[in-house]
Amino acid sequence: MEGVVSVFPNKMLQLQTTTSWDFMGLKQGNNIKRNPAVESDTIIGVIDSGITPESLSFSDKGFGPPPKKWKGVCSGGKNFTCNNKLIGARDYTSEGTRDTSGHGTHTASTAAGNAVVDASFFGIGNGTVRGGVPASRIAAYKVCTPSGCSSEALLSAFDDAIADGVDLITISIGFTFASIFEDDPIAIGAFHAMDKGILTVSSAGNSGPNPTTVSHVAPWIFTVASSTTNRGFITKVVLGNGKTLVGRSVNAFDMKGKKYPLVYGKSAASSACDAKTAGLCAPACLNKSRVKGKILVCAGPSGFKIAKSVGAIAVISKSTRPDVAFTHHLPASDLQPKDFKSLVSYIESQDSPKAALLKTETIFNRTSPVVASFSSRGPNTIAVDILKPDITAPGVEILAAFSPDGEPSQDDTRHVKYSVSSGTSMSCPHVAGVAAYVKTFHPKWSPSMIQSAIMTTAWTVKANGRGIASTEFAYGSGHVNPIAALNPGLVYELDKADHIAFLCGMNYTSKTLRIISGDTVKCSKKNKILPRNLNYPSMSAKLSGTDSTFTVTFNRTLTNLGTPNSTYKSKVVAGHGSKLGIKVTPSVLYFKTMNEKQSFRVTVTGRDV
Repeated sequence: MEGVVSVFPNKMLQLQTTTSWDFMGLKQGNNIKRNPAVESDTIIGVIDSGITPESLSFSDKGFGPPPKKWKGVCSGGKNFTCNNKLIGARDYTSEGTRDTSGHGTHTASTAAGNAVVDASFFGIGNGTVRGGVPASRIAAYKVCTPSGCSSEALLSAFDDAIADGVDLITISIGFTFASIFEDDPIAIGAFHAMDKGILTVSSAGNSGPNPTTVSHVAPWIFTVASSTTNRGFITKVVLGNGKTLVGRSVNAFDMKGKKYPLVYGKSAASSACDAKTAGLCAPACLNKSRVKGKILVCAGPSGFKIAKSVGAIAVISKSTRPDVAFTHHLPASDLQPKDFKSLVSYIESQDSPKAALLKTETIFNRTSPVVASFSSRGPNTIAVDILKPDITAPGVEILAAFSPDGEPSQDDTRHVKYSVSSGTSMSCPHVAGVAAYVKTFHPKWSPSMIQSAIMTTAWTVKANGRGIASTEFAYGSGHVNPIAALNPGLVYELDKADHIAFLCGMNYTSKTLRIISGDTVKCSKKNKILPRNLNYPSMSAKLSGTDSTFTVTFNRTLTNLGTPNSTYKSKVVAGHGSKLGIKVTPSVLYFKTMNEKQSFRVTVTGRDV
């Protein structure tokens, strides 16, 4: 079939669930460099669950007509109108492009939403909410429904976004694990986008901190992990004896400081369950008459699902993710295991235990950036010598625009225009916004140049967890630094031919290469490289388990985007406890002219690693 990229079985993929820009250094005001004319000419394609066109984040007040290069349409369905900010809408779900979940609205406003003053979630996180490039335009492509996002819809959206003339694609959608490239519609779509000069930024996934869970692993996709900012939300629990426990949640319910009776799940067990299972508040395990009108205490997250059915007025649970504040449909606080133990001791020592659950407070002294526990980790299971994720960005407790038709949390009956969400879905559009920001100053830079500029100028970062979960497999090159990325000096450049050589090095057949690239390609010694020698901004190699002593080499080429007559000296900084020997040859590179290329080799030696 001519014009068809590839045919393969349809799969369903899943969505991955304000001070962040200030935290990254991209503040409002005249002190930050902007290029408004080019920014206004920049179009970000958002492939997601649709968008809320009436949101103030997408108002076109002050915007001129769409850029001349725009070739797209506004086919959003019934009661859906585009404007000079939201310039395009397409639907692949038969539901119309309107966002009914809130996810696509949140991601679009994070990347490129207008500055909206006094935005908050019922007063929580109050301030000016905005995207990274507020003057740019947005085109929304709806591929997701509550049941998932089909690969057929994804491939169609990529095709249309490329033809419509977007400059960049942000896509916070993925598998729960990595797929081989020829079965991955996002890898295929992103390859075609890369060929047309369009960078695709995607989320790493929310299956951390387990290793090998990162879901987007192709080198032509910019894969983003999720980390904290200095702002956090805490929800205090005041016990009847006056002791205060500090938990995490986004709790907008004001119980006026009144103390209510506490009931531990295992004390309210029904005849259907044992005490331990009831302690977790498992479904159908609790006696409603013992819970009604009380604060339910649960050793697991199930309490939020059953709270309404058993008449609980609030829930206090033992947190499974103590580094994240989640929104719940009733007053709630998630306690650290140590504090939860303290709460249970109090309940068991009292005849009539009581507690007050306070409204959420905001703190600004959180140690940051730290990679979130939920953020998916490497190593890369498909291209084992490519480090993934590539970068981390704010993705914990992000306030952004939301759909009034969506639920701020499961079983939530409230309707909001702005909401707080966490996930790599939230960090991905931050990097898309930064990439667009860099592109406004360097419109002719290729996707690989922009990605390299962002990766090689990143901050160092920490990660929760032990072993692999706390290493570069959590955060890649580090934390995105928008201002530094404007002037990287040198970049690692890649094009379609380099990626084909990389795939040939992975022993892909002509048939599979056609599925991914759309071209007829034959691999030969001339167009084949070792995968670890792809000119990527990070260097990673998987050793065979039998080598006690090893030598690994990486070949790289740098392009000078800095100044003529510049000298760069290599410096090796050993990681904590590293026993590796690292040699860079040559150790000094001299560039006479702009866009000049120079190559070097890194040799790594070691034993018994």
